[in-house]
Amino acid sequence: MFFFVGLVVVFGAVLGGYVMAGGKMAPIIKAAPFEIFIIAGAAIGASLIGNSFDIFKSAMGGIAKCISGPKWKQEDYLNLIVLVGKLLAVMKKEGVVALEAHVENPDSSPIFGEFPKLAKDHSIVQMICDPLRLAIISQGNLDPDAVDDIMKTAIKLHHHEAMRAPAALSTMSGSMPALGIVACVLGVIKTMGAIDQPPAVLGALIGAALVGTMLGVFMSYGLFEPFAGRLGQILDEESQVYNVIHQMLVANLKGHPQPVVIEAARACISHHNQPSFSEVFDSLRGG
Repeated sequence: MFFFVGLVVVFGAVLGGYVMAGGKMAPIIKAAPFEIFIIAGAAIGASLIGNSFDIFKSAMGGIAKCISGPKWKQEDYLNLIVLVGKLLAVMKKEGVVALEAHVENPDSSPIFGEFPKLAKDHSIVQMICDPLRLAIISQGNLDPDAVDDIMKTAIKLHHHEAMRAPAALSTMSGSMPALGIVACVLGVIKTMGAIDQPPAVLGALIGAALVGTMLGVFMSYGLFEPFAGRLGQILDEESQVYNVIHQMLVANLKGHPQPVVIEAARACISHHNQPSFSEVFDSLRGG
């Protein structure tokens, strides 16, 4: 919702102010398709040169993510805590060997099957299963601090890779003012080729060239830089799911009681997504 409100405000303030000052939209409308083709096309091409295709695809998909917002909601965080809690309960009641079927074949695990949205996310499943697999192999004789370090490294790497997408958008944003100048210079070259035309024609050609400079700056600071910033915020928030898993598994390995494990998980979650202690406790007890 706020994404579209922001777009309306940006376009309304810039173009509305221009029209209020007596400017005519016709020259901009006429020149914009060609100038946008030059600027956006060059920016996309440069991004393809400077990034892997996966990063480029994530960056472009990130614009859609700016509209939809973070993937994980309060219910998902509650479900995640319950999912990990049920796996830990199996380990406590039946021993670590009983976890093997769930960890090695999460697709056929009845516990993972209760939470299909979470189970479809490969990164979440991997973040849960890999440390539990270590617990199975070590037959419960696992150093919690070692697991803590391993999971911190895994989370840091995952987040670093995810943040390459907003970095790519930010780089595109930084290139657009210069590419707008390129489009403008091309327009000036075109104008110089018509130097024998009357002033009215030359004025129209120069105006069209200057639209390129305007659009380059506008697309950079009015669109793509905000896209990059918003995508970074979303990815930061989405990374909280991994911190929840990390805190629950390490707290359990350290032998902390269930209330402490729950609070360790809840402490990782932003307040607007944070389930209450009673919601989590009742859900785990009901399971």
